[in-house]
Amino acid sequence: MPASIIDGTELARQIRADVAREVSERLQAGKPQPGLATVLVGDDPASHDYVRSKHKACNEVGIRSFGNELPANASQKEVEDLVRKLNDDPEVNGILVQLPLPKGLDEERILSLIDLSKDVDGFHPINVGRLAQKGREPLFVPCTPAGCMVMLEKYCDRIEGKNAVVLGRSNIVGMPVALLLVRANATVTICHSRSADLPGIIRQADILVTAVGRPEMVRGDWIKPGAVVIDVGINHVDDATKKRGYRLVGDVKFDEAVEVAGAITPVPGGVGPMTIAMLLKSTLYASKLAHG
Repeated sequence: MPASIIDGTELARQIRADVAREVSERLQAGKPQPGLATVLVGDDPASHDYVRSKHKACNEVGIRSFGNELPANASQKEVEDLVRKLNDDPEVNGILVQLPLPKGLDEERILSLIDLSKDVDGFHPINVGRLAQKGREPLFVPCTPAGCMVMLEKYCDRIEGKNAVVLGRSNIVGMPVALLLVRANATVTICHSRSADLPGIIRQADILVTAVGRPEMVRGDWIKPGAVVIDVGINHVDDATKKRGYRLVGDVKFDEAVEVAGAITPVPGGVGPMTIAMLLKSTLYASKLAHG
């Protein structure tokens, strides 16, 4: 029996509708309008696309958005001064520094300057450190991992006690989603392209989260029957039949895995929409921290 398709677009729509309703209620009660500021350094086309989509989503739910762009040759001081300015702006509740930053900039230093209560992307070293420590609670967690957990909570009968495998160890997805799974009492294995017997490790997974950035790397016979598969990968594959000349695929060979898994996210339409929805939710929470 084919797997259930985890509809990230619909889940994200529900979250965005809840955010829009709550923003409207707060405005009617006389609360300030939530505000999100983005910091975009350089001219990377993908980063510009991501930032535009975030501003559009903010406008749709009633959140103000403030775009801040710097050239690729911006100095460390210029970026740091901009972050400090946004920290001091009472109309800005959330600050998002679009990653990756151009080479030569100290990413950790810049992220550490963001006011902890405005760190809606969840990448401040203190928030990351709290996520990694038992008994500590971060104010915010990274948006894509948070979206993965929402999907798992809906489509997994339980997370506690399950064998979870995370393929990929990036600071943006792999490591934080592994920490969130640990917090949910799963038994977690982190693996990567250099892990010995990668197929064997993945075959043990009741829950599989892939974030390795390799097109269709995970084959259907690597999947444990009935497993829940969250495919974070978004990869371009040349396809002359498409108007754009390419198509999007995940890290998992979908047409094979869908015949084995219990539930699986498609690419596109899976994790992607959830990332922005969780960002909107975090910005609303940041506004609550600031204004009650």
